[in-house]
Amino acid sequence: MTQPKAYRAAILHSLGDPARVGLEASHAYYPDGVLVVADGHVRDIGPAEEVLARQPADIELVRFEHKLITSGFVDTHIHFTQTEMIASYGEQLLDWLNNYTFPEERKFADPDHARRVAGLFLDELLRNGTTTAMVFGTVHKAAVDAFFSESDQRNMRMIAGKVLMDRHAPDYLLDTPESGYADSKELIERWHNQGRQLYAVTPRFAPTSTPEQLTLAGRLLAEYDDVYMQTHLSENRKEIEWVAELFPEQNGYLDVYDHFGLLGERSIFAHAVHLDDHECERLHGTGSGVSFCATSNLFLGSGLFNLARFERHGVNVSLGTDVGAGTSFSLLQTMNEAYKVLQLQQQKLHPLKAFYLATLGGAESLRLADRIGNLEVGKEADFVVLDLHATPLMQARMNNAHNLFEQLFVLMMLGDDRVVAETYVYGNCLHRKNA
Repeated sequence: MTQPKAYRAAILHSLGDPARVGLEASHAYYPDGVLVVADGHVRDIGPAEEVLARQPADIELVRFEHKLITSGFVDTHIHFTQTEMIASYGEQLLDWLNNYTFPEERKFADPDHARRVAGLFLDELLRNGTTTAMVFGTVHKAAVDAFFSESDQRNMRMIAGKVLMDRHAPDYLLDTPESGYADSKELIERWHNQGRQLYAVTPRFAPTSTPEQLTLAGRLLAEYDDVYMQTHLSENRKEIEWVAELFPEQNGYLDVYDHFGLLGERSIFAHAVHLDDHECERLHGTGSGVSFCATSNLFLGSGLFNLARFERHGVNVSLGTDVGAGTSFSLLQTMNEAYKVLQLQQQKLHPLKAFYLATLGGAESLRLADRIGNLEVGKEADFVVLDLHATPLMQARMNNAHNLFEQLFVLMMLGDDRVVAETYVYGNCLHRKNA
């Protein structure tokens, strides 16, 4: 049992979706707060005077000046194997995959390469305040082993899976329905619920899996009822047309996944840019979630995510950086672009909603809100310390901010990895800026 440790700063964490509970009930904010951590969990939180009065007089106390503590960010869609191809120029989705992504992913047949990139990727997440992510591997089983090994060493709560892909890709990246099923099964047995690691069945997207492979993906979900499923959905109009050609018997893109039993409470569909009301109703009815990948959708010219439609249908929404089509590991930068995407549709993204999507919203979509997503007593102590004076411009603007709303908006407009002073995973500091 570890000795409790207290952290004093301004503290903010989400309590619910502002669209459902209202702004006031959606968060707790302590301008001078204390967070107490022991044994990897939150032991107390609240106004400094009240919390410290409940603690031993000699408790170790860490004070932060001009800082804001919030729960660790949750990224629900990202590709670790695309880390070193971020910022690849000038294509839309399908050409981008063929020209950049597939050649890059070929390198992950080498476990040493996979291990090195996994370490870089996880450290980059920590530099950006992200403590949990839902992660695509490649088709290579050894690459996913390497990823989980690196994540387990850091004790990060990660969800990842081996890509299933048995057609419409280079031969060097193809598996078969049988090998994909067997490899996934072996990885589930080895890693799912091993420490803080969790597994996601991972068909890349419908065009790169045959019906036989999608059938076996559905079988895995039936055999292991607490594993996850991640894939891509309705990102690009040409992709949607291709799916219609490949699966003429199904009533749209989402219905392909539905037919093979891939919708459910632990299923996350990335992008979901071009959906109709019926598809949103079906997502809600099955408890499936969607990941809003603003920087990627803009970079690849895919389209504008309609948050209001998903809110209207009660669909779980979270944020994804989608590196490497996404242009930053920072969920603050992702909030920035999400705000602009919604502005273009005459919708607003309130800062409290943005921080909800990046924290508790992600945890709720992943059915992990009983463990992460905010700083309620008993939750796992994944949290981030944000520097309100990270740059001279930010300091000047913060000095001109009059309330929490304005401070948060400055963070999501001007913030990036420079804002992240410290990142804590299960109560341990794994990143300290300039350390």
